[in-house]
Amino acid sequence: MAVVSVSMPDELLERIDQFADEHGYTGRSEVVREASRNLLGEFEDTRLEDRDLMGIVTVLFDYETTSVEERMMQLRHEHEELVASNFHSHVGDHYCMELFVLEGTLEDISTFVGKIRATKDALTVDYSVIPVDDFEPIAHQD
Repeated sequence: MAVVSVSMPDELLERIDQFADEHGYTGRSEVVREASRNLLGEFEDTRLEDRDLMGIVTVLFDYETTSVEERMMQLRHEHEELVASNFHSHVGDHYCMELFVLEGTLEDISTFVGKIRATKDALTVDYSVIPVDDFEPIAHQD
């Protein structure tokens, strides 16, 4: 097995070590390997391939880090065919939340989420993906 050197903030390393201890991992390498496998496997669900999908992506960042907000605007414009809607909100005293509603293919949504995750200073990135063709019309009676 190859040995890899990774740079990360001390706070994150402490969280990984604590997580490993609390959940019975043999060490931080095992945690990082599992997290890497999970990240790489997120968009490998063959049930979602070749289908029209809807994705919801939320991004949390410190509002004083203006580069994140600028990057979110760039991504929205770069992927305007994918972004059906976008919402910006202030959260607490120092944070902003960006919400994207996406409509497209698994590959396009995966690419968009990857670019957001690669954005420096984004604090959290959460998303969900569901097939649009799973929606059944609901009959309403008056």
